[in-house]
Amino acid sequence: MTLEDKRKMFVIMFLFTGCTASRLCGSGMLMTRRSATGLQVILLGPILMALSVATMDSQALHELEREPSYWDTQAKKTLDAALKLRPREHRAKNVILFLGDGMGVSTVSATRILRGQMEGGTGEETMLAMDTFPYLALSKTYSVDKQVADSASTATAYHCGVKANAKTVGLSAKAVAYECNTTFGNEVYSVLRRAKAQGRSVGIVTTTRVQHASPAAAYAHSVSRSWYSDADLPSSAHRHGCVDIATQLVTNFDIDVILGGGRMYMTPKGTPDPEYPTSSSRKGSRKDKKNLIDVWLKAKPNKKSHYVWHKKEFDEINVKTTDRLMGLFEPKDMKFEVFRNISRDPSIVEMTEKAIQILRKNPKGYFLFVEGGRIDHGHHDGIAKLALTEAVMFDHAIQRAARLTRESDTLTVVTADHSHVFTFGGNTPRGNPIFGLAPKNADDEMPFTSILYANGPGYVHINGTRGNITMVDYYDEEYMQQAAVPLDAETHGGEDVTIYAKGPMAHLFHGVKEQNYVAHVMAYAACLEPYRNCPPLPHSLSSSSCVNIHSGFLIIMLGLLCFLR
Repeated sequence: MTLEDKRKMFVIMFLFTGCTASRLCGSGMLMTRRSATGLQVILLGPILMALSVATMDSQALHELEREPSYWDTQAKKTLDAALKLRPREHRAKNVILFLGDGMGVSTVSATRILRGQMEGGTGEETMLAMDTFPYLALSKTYSVDKQVADSASTATAYHCGVKANAKTVGLSAKAVAYECNTTFGNEVYSVLRRAKAQGRSVGIVTTTRVQHASPAAAYAHSVSRSWYSDADLPSSAHRHGCVDIATQLVTNFDIDVILGGGRMYMTPKGTPDPEYPTSSSRKGSRKDKKNLIDVWLKAKPNKKSHYVWHKKEFDEINVKTTDRLMGLFEPKDMKFEVFRNISRDPSIVEMTEKAIQILRKNPKGYFLFVEGGRIDHGHHDGIAKLALTEAVMFDHAIQRAARLTRESDTLTVVTADHSHVFTFGGNTPRGNPIFGLAPKNADDEMPFTSILYANGPGYVHINGTRGNITMVDYYDEEYMQQAAVPLDAETHGGEDVTIYAKGPMAHLFHGVKEQNYVAHVMAYAACLEPYRNCPPLPHSLSSSSCVNIHSGFLIIMLGLLCFLR
């Protein structure tokens, strides 16, 4: 028997035993092959299963989709997977919270299409990494004082477990924005901080400045999300004893991994930036003359700590010998992905990977917060390409984390803090470029892009009518989509956002929940305060990993492997 014949025999055995034992393929697909003749036709099975539809030729995919059996088979496979889904009702050793800032449902859908088109498909059928998570819920994002919330109050909700007021971080709703004296006694504490108190390692990764609202609620307590350094505090706040966010980053408790932007808030006023030494606007801003990077480096003398600001240094970090890592790669926010200098700044994917590699060495486990923060900024600018390319990279980071973790011991949650007034439509045909035009002109006889904003800087009217984009490059990285209402910056949206979850206790995410519920599930799953009636510890890996393996299928596969050697 030739090697090719052996491979064909392997395929046949896989189809007949695999579909029965592990239920990897649907009965409709198998029946179609059984009715065909010849090994060559049977080989279509594993090819179709192995190849993502996103990588197929669009015409071939269209032909497949015209057949009812294609949809029946797909649905049967999905149904079979749903029937086999069982919750992991044991304690989580690790927790990773991915936060797509401003990543509403419309943004996720457009990101799915963009990623698929970037990979050569039509886009709509693509599965994002977050799409594969088995448990979903909707999160109600309003804050105590706002129907449409900001990133500070929402961060307090999903980090600390209580809803709060706009502009404040790490404080209950008893605190009043900008009133320093309402800080004290109203502090609320994040799941990240509670994990650290229990002896776990903790980390923060963001594409914004590390002092920004979303990460800040994990470690700071401030009545103003904008008090990045002491130079940002009014004199009254200094007198009442309020502390800037950057100082709290390195003094409230020890954070093992800190990766993002925000160098200028950490160094004395006038300190030249190492990357932009001649720029006056990027110099250090601290009036207290403290170097907070040094403060962090010296805080744990018995641990091996490193600070980096350049990708070369970042790449050279030995994760096996590094206990603590701070990487600040820009004076303020990191650059948008489309403008990132790949030789100087790491991507969110690379930062996520490095963080996990360092944190996972702790036998007690870890908590990691990863923020795709500039999705939000792209939307505020009214530039969809900036927002969506950030979201694609955010999804790549989720995918990379999945490769580095085990679902059996790591609860992974993906969600957003709020949405945006971003939409796409216009009766576009299948496979229409996500940044392209709608197929027909509007009533003003001018074309329009599928993507539009309800408000923002894209409102441009000339002689009483909107601009004609016929001669405009609407595929450009900085093309600003048209908006219905003029504003300097596009606004957040108020609709619910999605929570995606997998791993231990992920099944607790279901239905429609208040946003602060996110923190409570994470705390309960990891047995952190205030929860003491905790999920049981997991069974031994050897017993749990074999539950769903069909013994007969395993024996056949092992025999075939020996046969093929």
